[in-house]
Amino acid sequence: MNTLPDTTALSPQAPLSTSAALTVVSLATALVLAVFTIPLTTLGSTSAALGSNAGGLAWILSAMPLGCAIGLLPGGALGDDYGRRRVFNAGLALMALSLAGGMLVTGTAALVLLRVVQGIGGAAVMACGLGLLAKVFPEPAQRTHATAMWATALGAGVAIGPILAAVIDGLAGWRSVYGVEAILAAALAIAGTRFLPESRADQARPLDLSGTLTLGTGMAAVLAGMTEARADWTRPLVFGLAIAGILLLAAFIAIEYRKRQPMLDLALFRRGDFTGAILGAFFSGTGVLAIMSLVPTILHRAYGTSPVVGAFVLLAWSAMTAIAALLAKRLPGWATPPRVIVGGLLACAIGQAATGFTGPDGSYLHFLPGMLLAGIANGLLNAALGQQAIASVPPERAAMGSGANNTARYLGSAAGLTLAALLVAHAGPDNVLDGWNLAVIVSALLSLLGAVCVILAGRSR
Repeated sequence: MNTLPDTTALSPQAPLSTSAALTVVSLATALVLAVFTIPLTTLGSTSAALGSNAGGLAWILSAMPLGCAIGLLPGGALGDDYGRRRVFNAGLALMALSLAGGMLVTGTAALVLLRVVQGIGGAAVMACGLGLLAKVFPEPAQRTHATAMWATALGAGVAIGPILAAVIDGLAGWRSVYGVEAILAAALAIAGTRFLPESRADQARPLDLSGTLTLGTGMAAVLAGMTEARADWTRPLVFGLAIAGILLLAAFIAIEYRKRQPMLDLALFRRGDFTGAILGAFFSGTGVLAIMSLVPTILHRAYGTSPVVGAFVLLAWSAMTAIAALLAKRLPGWATPPRVIVGGLLACAIGQAATGFTGPDGSYLHFLPGMLLAGIANGLLNAALGQQAIASVPPERAAMGSGANNTARYLGSAAGLTLAALLVAHAGPDNVLDGWNLAVIVSALLSLLGAVCVILAGRSR
């Protein structure tokens, strides 16, 4: 494991206001999630304006997760080596430009490309934001508070984003949603240059171009295959993309194993705490994140609810996620991050299962109890994962640790969403709830499997 010394180089213009730094990082994190959720309530108006077909709709939904998955690990590594504040602000600037471009697009392909770029910019914010907090808050108690606020921002972005997009779409059209959030991203980039201290490893590693290319193209191929599989998983294209992605990711592992200064130190997987955090993030993605993302769509198809109503129902989960994450700092000392990760996955499984077993005579009210429980569990889980992501790596690799953890989360979310969408589609348009009930059971089992894997990883050394 690399043990390079770590320094925090502060620019002369940057004040040492920890509260200001925490505010900027938290608001930027919430904005990334708000941008992420734009299509949840604007997909109808967007597709009507652009003439998108079913495949185009799937790509609009999946493009930003694809960009995030590609950019998280390289963004974290670049932040550690060349300046976390620099990469963080560059990510916000890239988001601002690509969001502004969303106001001008005239075709589905152009919007998909811009959503990928928004994901890459958001990845830099997500990875380096948590890395910056690790340096601004070195004391354990302070860091617990900071990571709880960061996790609260995750839930707040998911809670506010769909409602904000729906309101702006109704008042001024879907293009205005991108314009408003472009302004917010630009304002936060300016604030970042003023209030965030610069920090980096004492000695920068060489740019891992081969690792970045194989990881990026491998993740892109795998996620593209998952997206295409939602329409028809039997097509040769789906299998070709999956095989190409697996081979490229295998090449990435081989490259990183041979490098003296890799972008991802594979020796970290010998540590139970690091592996447990990665597994916890992955299974939180395949389970609760994936299944909750489908709730507005299922409500619309099964009960005819509007996107705005669907966004408010989703608020039962996302708002509780934000509140629980905020309160996570008050957990007793025995509630260590590994224990909270396991407990959070188990409670998420129960909440996920409770949203199923509904029929055509039901309503959105049936979903609420399970969503409330899953939201509380997910908030505590997010806070614990944020702590463990930076505590399980050397201090100089904090942003890389965050990037690796969030990469696992996005990859898991894409896999879980693909599986759930296939189960719902297989049931047929007249049996949406039957497909949903099966998808809920499978997602709950995945959360349970995640809890078991985290326990086993914690026992390894």
